[in-house]
Amino acid sequence: MEFKVSKEFIHQLEELIISKNDNELEVLLNDLHHADIAEILEELEFDEATYIFKVLDSDKTAEILLELEEDLRENILSRLSPKEIAEELDELETNDAADIIAELSHDIKAEVISELVDVEHAKDIVDLLRYDENTAGGLMGKELVKVNENWNVLTCVKEMRIQAENVSRVHSIYVVDDENRLKGRLSLKDLLTSSTKTQIGDVYIRKLNFVKVDTEDIEVARIMQKYDLEAIPVVDELGRLVGRITIDDIVDVIKEEADKDYQLAAGITQDVESNDSVYELTKARLPWLLIGMVIEIVASFVLKGNESTFQKYSTLIIFVPLLSATAGNIGVQASAIVVQGLANGTLKEFSRGYFTKEITVSMISGSIISLLLLGYHSIMYQQYLVGFAISISMIVVILFAATLGTLVPLFLNKNKIDPAIATGPFITTTNDVFGIMLYFGVANLILGF
Repeated sequence: MEFKVSKEFIHQLEELIISKNDNELEVLLNDLHHADIAEILEELEFDEATYIFKVLDSDKTAEILLELEEDLRENILSRLSPKEIAEELDELETNDAADIIAELSHDIKAEVISELVDVEHAKDIVDLLRYDENTAGGLMGKELVKVNENWNVLTCVKEMRIQAENVSRVHSIYVVDDENRLKGRLSLKDLLTSSTKTQIGDVYIRKLNFVKVDTEDIEVARIMQKYDLEAIPVVDELGRLVGRITIDDIVDVIKEEADKDYQLAAGITQDVESNDSVYELTKARLPWLLIGMVIEIVASFVLKGNESTFQKYSTLIIFVPLLSATAGNIGVQASAIVVQGLANGTLKEFSRGYFTKEITVSMISGSIISLLLLGYHSIMYQQYLVGFAISISMIVVILFAATLGTLVPLFLNKNKIDPAIATGPFITTTNDVFGIMLYFGVANLILGF
């Protein structure tokens, strides 16, 4: 059952903190999941959160550290000595420990590493720190189980028992050669059903998915999602097994990418959160607002240039907001589907078939909207030619918006620019200018103005 933080529970904790009743604090919190405790700490004052953090054992607080918001984690770590931080990291897997060390200042980082008790653990963490955080090397952990292709089953089982002591969960058994080059994976069923004298080289599975240390994290996520993998091995430039990436790390990548794309689609230019400062939030949101303002000023000049047209046919100007909203929605819908296809791998580049399908859908939608608009205009204003001009203009603008919404994300993706930009203000503001130009252009042509 999911734990819910209540005001009564927080009040009880605060009373225990004030009375310095550490034993009861431990009893109250020890049975809770570390994610629940992190949620509780977020609700407390900073000094209270730090106090609780120091009361609990390192095997508990190490996991809590990973769940905390970055600001609170940074504040708590600033209250700990390098030795205390090292005690926390000794309890974590290498990739998680490396992520936390990467957040520390250069001087503190060196001190913390020197305080790590397990020398091999420290060496693995230092090795991970040299990789870019957005690559497979930056995501992987060193904890894994591997066996040599030249071992027999009996030797293999003995070695696996030793290795498994340092691995929280064994997803796969990897097979390597004498040079530590990845050769394949070993099925647990084959291991259990084979004779103890059977060579691993005779029973392991040679076909498996893997990534290189410099593979981008998004590509790793795509591969694991495509093949429904719980873990994937990582190799270096020489094909040597250097680590593995597990599904929990990939879930974080997918969430971060989704958050970033959502913010880009909303016209927010950098990754921000609700608890960021006013300055950071303003800096992230203002650029697209300014760009939008400039584009809309251009749109106002287009309207001014057609002043004589809508002075004669006043109903033309009445439908400009409807035109902008409809074209914007069509463009955003088209671009959102393309961006989704690029993200999940179902669409990799321009496809004539897909483009034709999108234009057909837009043509059908535009025709229905235009017929309804023509009927409404004819009933309300009895200006049949003007109504016809508005309806045809609407179809043209909708087709333009669909074309823009489909092609722009593909163009951005081809040029290594995040296509999610195209699903927000970029499409809507661009449609405003060109849509209004097309609208009045087609209307002038039909009305002979």
